Amino acid sequence: MKVANAPVSFGVFELATEAPPLSADEMVRALADAGYEGIDSGPIGYLGTGSGLSDRLAGNGLLLAGGWVDLRYGDAAAYEAGLPALEAALDVFAAAPYAPEGFAPRPTLACSGSPERFARPGGSVPGMAASEWAGYAARVQEAADRCRERGLEPAFHHHLGTYVETPEDVERLLELTDVQLCLDTGHLLLAGGDPVTALRDWASRVGHVHIKDGDTKIQARALADGADLRELMGRGGFAPLGEGELDLPAVVRTLDEIDYTGWIVIEQDTLPGRRTVAQNIADQAANRQKLKDLGI
Repeated sequence: MKVANAPVSFGVFELATEAPPLSADEMVRALADAGYEGIDSGPIGYLGTGSGLSDRLAGNGLLLAGGWVDLRYGDAAAYEAGLPALEAALDVFAAAPYAPEGFAPRPTLACSGSPERFARPGGSVPGMAASEWAGYAARVQEAADRCRERGLEPAFHHHLGTYVETPEDVERLLELTDVQLCLDTGHLLLAGGDPVTALRDWASRVGHVHIKDGDTKIQARALADGADLRELMGRGGFAPLGEGELDLPAVVRTLDEIDYTGWIVIEQDTLPGRRTVAQNIADQAANRQKLKDLGI
């Protein structure tokens, strides 16, 4: 196993007109100094592309662990319109620095979201109708196959606020596709799942792991206040490792039990400006140390 982090831990979700809270060079240096071996791409272009990306990462001893690519699998026309963005992301991943076998960048396929669920993250909002699953899953399968045609093995990321949110949603997607799963402990926890049980039950399909903590008490208050997923992140719903309800030692033991090999990406989703850059850097150094203390 190798351990990476991601720009979302610093509040970098998308490239906007305003400058991100820290530069790409500052981020990769901070993560390298903290002992990380890789980084997720964040929004395509943030870390650079082509030789710019390779030089930035190689100069800091980091590999590209993968990156988020969302598509609207529930809408056929919107899905087709989003495919050029998928291809652009695959271009970036294909040009990443050489990685040892098993550690090439993993395209992290994700759903653009359900407005109803985004407004009530983990709040038991009904998902897709049974009749919609076949088309949704077929488009996920097509996206996965496109990645494989480019020599990259994708993993699908279940996520709060989307059509694949609950453990039952994940089960259905796994039944209808052959795509590997990016198991995210924090998103599963706040969607009513048990990450340790999930790792055991889905061991043969887990191809990528995001480790994050979650705080259901903050989630409950956010839901009571009518806060959406973005505000939940801003309130600290995804806590520093050890400060939420994730049984991190049990997760690490289970990864060993199921002989998981591959990337572990530590994430602590937050919003820009909710914590200082210095606090974010300190959080991610502490998060890395917690895994080191557990032998990873």
